[in-house]
Amino acid sequence: MTDRDYLQFIENIKRKTGIDLSLYKEAQMKRRLISLYEKKGYQSFQSFYQGMEKDPDLFKQFLDRMTINVSEFFRNFNRWKVFEETILSSFLKKRNQLKIWSAACSTGEEPYTIAMIASKHVPLSSVKILATDIDENAIAKAKQGQYASRSLQEVPADIKAKYFDTEGDHFVVKKEIKQAVTFKRHNLLADKFDEGFDIIVCRNVLIYFTEEAKQGLYTKFARSLNDDGVLFVGSTEQIFNAEQFGLKSIETFFYQKNT
Repeated sequence: MTDRDYLQFIENIKRKTGIDLSLYKEAQMKRRLISLYEKKGYQSFQSFYQGMEKDPDLFKQFLDRMTINVSEFFRNFNRWKVFEETILSSFLKKRNQLKIWSAACSTGEEPYTIAMIASKHVPLSSVKILATDIDENAIAKAKQGQYASRSLQEVPADIKAKYFDTEGDHFVVKKEIKQAVTFKRHNLLADKFDEGFDIIVCRNVLIYFTEEAKQGLYTKFARSLNDDGVLFVGSTEQIFNAEQFGLKSIETFFYQKNT
């Protein structure tokens, strides 16, 4: 494998999908994709791309591997307690309508977690939750709202009983929670951002991007927030020098827009 082989692959993928792999950490991305194409019997990125052109299922597998669709309900439970007791409660004292964005939502566990927490305090009709991801396959799974037990490892028993139905060995998100979330495809690195969000949740995806890409995203997230809006990031994604992006740290992994 040569650098030219990978660079050509990057160009081909960007032309085909709009996804710019050069904005992802190269060593991590290469390792993940080489593992996939070797498993499928390919010897280079060029032959792998040619295979994807002929086989839509292989292309779907590439997207799944590239977007790292690993998620759980209430992942890092203590952070969600802070979200509920400090961040959400603060907003609910100030307004009766909330606009929340779950960015890079994967297969839906995160936005449904947000809806479950919100429903404990306000009618879900007063909370607008947008959930986006680059992977259409992940979004399709999210809309189904059906999960294996491993996705609910951190879910307390009372929440599990209240917000899920069981079908065989799977758990299905209840209809009212599903209806509270709007899913759509969105490329964080290329597409326009909506604005006017009270809270943006983007966890466990920024670590895969280059520093340049992350800095651009922090700036765009800040612009998308209302003046007192809050960005909630993952447990390995602390933002250093948040002020340069128009943000300030208010809790660990929570950043408020500077006004």
